[in-house]
Amino acid sequence: MVLFLYLSLFTWNLRTGYLDTLATHIGLEFVGAVIKPGKWVKRQAVGFWEHYIDLVDVRRRNDELEAQVREALAALTEAREDEAELVRLRALMSLSPPSGWEKLGARVIAHRLGLQAELESIVLGKGYLQGASVRSPVVTHEGVVGRVFRSGPYTSTVLLVTDPNSRIAVVSQNNRTPGIIVGAGPRNLLELRYVSQNAPLSVGEMLVTSGQAGTFPKGLPVARIVSIEYSDLSLFQRVMAEPLANLDNLEEVLLVTQIPGHAELAAMADEALVDPGRGVGNGQPEQGGNATAVGTPR
Repeated sequence: MVLFLYLSLFTWNLRTGYLDTLATHIGLEFVGAVIKPGKWVKRQAVGFWEHYIDLVDVRRRNDELEAQVREALAALTEAREDEAELVRLRALMSLSPPSGWEKLGARVIAHRLGLQAELESIVLGKGYLQGASVRSPVVTHEGVVGRVFRSGPYTSTVLLVTDPNSRIAVVSQNNRTPGIIVGAGPRNLLELRYVSQNAPLSVGEMLVTSGQAGTFPKGLPVARIVSIEYSDLSLFQRVMAEPLANLDNLEEVLLVTQIPGHAELAAMADEALVDPGRGVGNGQPEQGGNATAVGTPR
């Protein structure tokens, strides 16, 4: 009987211990099954936040790099503009005016002003207070642009060689044939007038200022002959020429002004120059005729 009790108690202890162990294992596994998803969610949330912080930092760095690229592009564009301007200014300053003349740089601030832009003209950012006086020749390193026909204190207006009111006394560079260059409007060829039928000229020959009128110094390039036509019905050749200066993209020009002491003589010569169509070829009007000053806008 006693032995049976001991055996029963031992068996009960074994069962109780096994059940306790089993219960412990089951509880731990249950707790682990509950905690692990929470920890996984925590790790995912922490990883997502860290990844978000990294993305924010990358975005900020990307914005900084884009701003640096924009600044670099702006600096590159400005440097290219400065380089182009330097090239133009060097070409302009390479022009040496003849004796008795001096050069003055000016910027173009406007193109073709006036009622319906009736005049082929440009406006310069210098006036008579800076030396841009009326009748001052305006040139580039390529050739003659025109001359000042209206001057204010700080701005002046230049009549281009292409304007129909423009008149410039020229001579052919090789054959030394004289004539008058007349404008025919924007993007049209210039016409060399009053060249007799037997006067020597050739296509491709350059026309330069003769200096006889006094307004322009002698030898400035103006145009190049592109066509010559002869007619039995006219005493003169029909000669067309293209201007050497690029008049569509002017940004800086040079004013060629006379050194004090030469201006009065040039003004007297300019007043004496007349339209050869109304007077004789030596610049004096015919008897009883009306003289029209060359180069004065109508």
